[in-house]
Amino acid sequence: MTMIVVAIMSILLVNRLTRQDEENQQLELLLALPLGRLAPSFSAIVVLFLANGLLALVTTIGLTILGIDSIDFIGSLSYSSALFASGIFFGAITLLTAQLSNNQRGSMMLSYLVLGVSYMVRAVGDAGDLWLSYLSPLGLLQETQAYVANYFWPQIVIVVISFFIIGLSMRLREKRDLGSGLLPDKRGKKSASSFLKTTPGFILTLQKVPLISWFVAMLLIGLSYGSVLGDLDAFLSENEVIQQIIGSTEDYSLTEQFIAIILKVMAIISTIPTLMVFHKLKSEEVKGRLDHLFARPLSRLRIYTWYSVISVLTSIVLLTIAVVSLAGAGVYVLDTGVDFMTIVEANIVYLPAIWVVLGVMGAIYGLLGKFDGLTWLYLLFCFVLIYLGDLLEFPDWLMRVSPFYWIPELPMDNFTVWPLMSLTGIGLGLLVIGGIGFMRRDIRQN
Repeated sequence: MTMIVVAIMSILLVNRLTRQDEENQQLELLLALPLGRLAPSFSAIVVLFLANGLLALVTTIGLTILGIDSIDFIGSLSYSSALFASGIFFGAITLLTAQLSNNQRGSMMLSYLVLGVSYMVRAVGDAGDLWLSYLSPLGLLQETQAYVANYFWPQIVIVVISFFIIGLSMRLREKRDLGSGLLPDKRGKKSASSFLKTTPGFILTLQKVPLISWFVAMLLIGLSYGSVLGDLDAFLSENEVIQQIIGSTEDYSLTEQFIAIILKVMAIISTIPTLMVFHKLKSEEVKGRLDHLFARPLSRLRIYTWYSVISVLTSIVLLTIAVVSLAGAGVYVLDTGVDFMTIVEANIVYLPAIWVVLGVMGAIYGLLGKFDGLTWLYLLFCFVLIYLGDLLEFPDWLMRVSPFYWIPELPMDNFTVWPLMSLTGIGLGLLVIGGIGFMRRDIRQN
């Protein structure tokens, strides 16, 4: 699952530094200077290596200093190097797809297609013919066997393949014209569809590729978590640190308690695309594109409301996809008496907490038009409280700062309606405050 997250990070990073900058005509300005034709692509690869290298370094050091007997330095290094290799490979794939497609949406979709196929090939190989897993970079990197055999040859093979892909991408970049792609373009429609002419249709079209990408990502994350639930009891019973993180109790199995933590983490992850959808309103304002909308008979309230509604719907859809895939895979391998609907209900209750975080971004952006990036820090803070709060023994008053703290941890806690209603009201109230501020303040004051 972690390799998938690192792969997604690298895909987004390389796509942003290559095809997206090219589509926004920023590379055209740079290449007007005395720069080599391949300089932007080479710089993107350097950033890719630095980002994944830093991630591997921090992960190795962080796991080692935990001081757990079974988590030694060599094992942590092999684990981190597998993450590094995964990021480099899919970053290289994205550099290649950036040459094939003439737009960032197509490039990103091709990269996610490779990631999805890699996951499915690995899954089929693990379930049957093991040799088939070797055809997938994810399956090959699993042969690292971190903390057991600590092999390093899979990472070396993947990195070498990545260099070949990077070399091919550079060669293709030399041949194609700026702003074009090597794959033939499909013919566009002569006229816009009826849905595109509506406000929600226009907003969704602008974010179609990111939303599809997150749909695939949440599906894979849910399947990844769910597929390992059947082996957790044996692993968790021997790991005191993990038991401290999940706050073990004798009334429920370790697997059930671990599921409660995983559901919180998945709720945090689902909050990211929710905020990204709403943040698109800010980016459209900064780029001056809102002026084109407001030049037409469209009110500020209508634009703000639709962005808020689509953000809320995004949280519902993506969280549902994630938990349904987790529950589906988990019930198939799980033998703890937890049924499908119990897991689904235990995750859906986190929606009001997501809406509170969305409301924080809406209020800050609507009132000030800036500093809404602080919401990302708040979300990171909530994640730290959820994942490390019990281990680090944070005070209770600090834990209450996170809206996720107030959500009942089903099935261990009793279901109560009032915190869900209260959080929903707070989230809605913050969005209303942001809407009022958005209607009154000046546009593009950043």
